[in-house]
Amino acid sequence: MAKEAKTNAMRMLERQKIPYEAITYECDEFIDGLHTAEITGAPVEQSFKTIVTRGKTGQYYVLVVPIAEEIDLKKAARAAGEKSLEMLHVKDLLPITGYVRGGCSPIGMKKQFPTVLDASAEQYDRIYISGGRIGLTLCLSPADVCKACRGKFADITAENTSSIFK
Repeated sequence: MAKEAKTNAMRMLERQKIPYEAITYECDEFIDGLHTAEITGAPVEQSFKTIVTRGKTGQYYVLVVPIAEEIDLKKAARAAGEKSLEMLHVKDLLPITGYVRGGCSPIGMKKQFPTVLDASAEQYDRIYISGGRIGLTLCLSPADVCKACRGKFADITAENTSSIFK
């Protein structure tokens, strides 16, 4: 059997001696986080998506939020120390991060960008994030995610989002 190819995210975690669980699933193209959680059996509330934004200054920021929630760009801008943030266009994702849509991990991007994880992650022992390619999810502690991407925690999700899980 062929050895599993490691992603930059996995290599970075191993270099820092951070324990993680890799969960693979069959998928040929982008599917959203809700479907990924369903396929892998990961609890929806503990599953997080990675969003890349650009500030007024031109600096890129990585935001990690629950898959069933929406980002509040004003809160995220405050947490990043920017006047405003805008979402990165999908076409720009690969050249800037080295990752494709649906496989974008906050860990192991081409460059280390300032990263903010939603504060809700801190209530869990383990969270699920993209592993750096479509078909791979990583499970690890929120503190370890934060350590690996040199991030910080802040409230960056929108209030009263209409979630199908409420």
